[in-house]
Parts: sequence; C-alpha cells; structure tokens
Amino acid sequence: MSPIKSPRRYRELANPQLRPRYGGLPTFFRLPATEELGAVDIGLIGVPFDGGVTNRPGARHGPREVRNQSSLLRSINPVTGVAPFAAARVADLGDAWIEEPYALESAHAEIEAFFGNVRAAGVTTLAVGGDHSISLPILRALGAAGPLGMVHVDAHCDTGDDYLGSRFHHGAPFRRAVEENLLEPRRVIQIGIRGTLNDPNMWRFSTESGMRVLSMDEFHDGGWRFALEEAKRVVGDGPAYLSFDIDALDPVYAPGTGTPEAGGISTIEAIRFLRGLTGLDFRGADLVEVSPPFDHTGLTALHGASILFELLCLLAAAPGCAGQGGRRVPPA
Repeated sequence: MSPIKSPRRYRELANPQLRPRYGGLPTFFRLPATEELGAVDIGLIGVPFDGGVTNRPGARHGPREVRNQSSLLRSINPVTGVAPFAAARVADLGDAWIEEPYALESAHAEIEAFFGNVRAAGVTTLAVGGDHSISLPILRALGAAGPLGMVHVDAHCDTGDDYLGSRFHHGAPFRRAVEENLLEPRRVIQIGIRGTLNDPNMWRFSTESGMRVLSMDEFHDGGWRFALEEAKRVVGDGPAYLSFDIDALDPVYAPGTGTPEAGGISTIEAIRFLRGLTGLDFRGADLVEVSPPFDHTGLTALHGASILFELLCLLAAAPGCAGQGGRRVPPA
C-alpha cells in the first residue's frame, strides 16, 4: 500500500525521524510504533503507573510527556559516536498498560508479565515510568535467570521496608529485589543519595547487604569522573541493569517529580557520567519518576528524554545487545 504522502524533493523525509519535529504522532524519538516483537532489538516501553507513590502522584503521565519531548533529540551521540538507530532495530512498543491499576501487587504482576513476554522474544527493554516501584517487576522478568548488577542513580536508596501497610511502594523496590535474588548487592552502586530522613537507619539495608552507596556529598567532592570509576569497579564486566530516577537531578533541572531533593546532580554531570559507562553489559534500563503535573515548563520531561537517549546509547553499545537482526538469546 502506498503512503498517503511521499516526499518529492527531500527524499530523506521518507524517514519519519527526519521530518519536522513538530509533526507526526508522538512516539519515543519518533520511532515506529509496533507490538510485533520479531523485528525489534531494543524496545522502548512506557509504564504509566504510579500506584506505588508515597506522596505526590503524577508519574503515570511521565511516558506521554517524555515521548513528546523526545522529538527534540537527534540520532547520533556527539561524544561516544553511538548511533543507536543505526546500530540496532529500535521501536516504541507502546505502554505496559495496567488492567487493575488500583491493586499494587496485581499491577506489578501485569508489568512483570509484559516484560517477560518481551524478554522471551530476545528484545532488550528500556522502560519509562511511572514511579520507581515498577523496577521490581521489571527485574523479576529480566533477572529470573540469575541476579544482576546495577547502576542506580537516585536521590534515595529505595531500600526501605513496610510503609503504611505496603512492602512494594516506590521506596522499597531494591530491597525486595535483593531478597528475591534478582540483584547481586555487591555489584550494585547507588549514586546521588541525599535528603533528610525520619529514621537515621532508613537506608541501612543498602550498606549492610553490601551495596556501594555513593552519597551526593561524595559525588560533589569527588566529581562525576570519580563516580564513574566507582561504578565501573563495582559493577564489573557482568550483566547489569541501569535505573535512573529523575529526582537524582537537582530540582532546578527536574522540578516535576514526586520526591524532589535539593542539592542534586546537574544535567551535564549526569550525561557525562552516563556516557562514561559505554561498553558495560547492560541488559535493560529504566527512567522513572517524571511527574509532568509538577512542572508546567516541560523541562523535567525534556531532561528525562535526554537521559533516555543516553540510556538507549548504552544499551545499543552493550556487548550483549546484538543489533540489526541479531537476536539476544534470553538466558534459560
């Protein structure tokens, strides 16, 4: 079937990613949208769910706004040289929409099943939340064959426990992931941790389980290069996951989030740090906690989209991600 309109003068406009950025249907990076997994190496997936928040909701609207702002991104990383759309077949796989959003644990089961299906097809996943509780069901799908290492960039360790009757809220996913043997804690680094506490032992599980907790004070004193070397040392050459909570950024860059904390990472520090991780064996990643209702400027979603592009470049350059028709064989 012929398209309704074909370019006459500028033939490159046959590629929707090269058309004017103010037009077209909003998908991640103006990629083709599909639910067919057979021709995809890396799939971007929205997870519009914020049933795990402990205070300010709104992250359910994150995927849609990150899609909108991602139209501003281009196709080649200017520093690492990674061209993810040339290196791999990348597509927007739509949303892992939730049939029962009012039941937290049931919703997590739905997310796990969705990502399990994508993983079984050999597709590498890059998720956009949604609150941080979604990382647990994603890790249940991706870490089923054995525990992963993790680079976790956040203002909070998210290794809390029961809160108001739930053990699965957005402040506890990585404690549950360790307990379920989805993460290897001695190969986990948590970067940018800061903020006031109600309990001085709030994040004790992280340190006692063996995670490397790199506070924002330590990040500031040592710089992003120090944080990068620590991340590479801790994670090593094994398979790993990358989780980036937008509240890792200072609120001046990301006001639209559920739990903002003063004194965070700048966008240039975050981007340079992420670019330095190129070559690590990331098996998946997520960007979470973009909450558009708390940012009328769209700045948080723009910075979220920019971080998302860096995550995509990391996945496209990862040694385990076979691109352009090569299929990552899921572990047994």
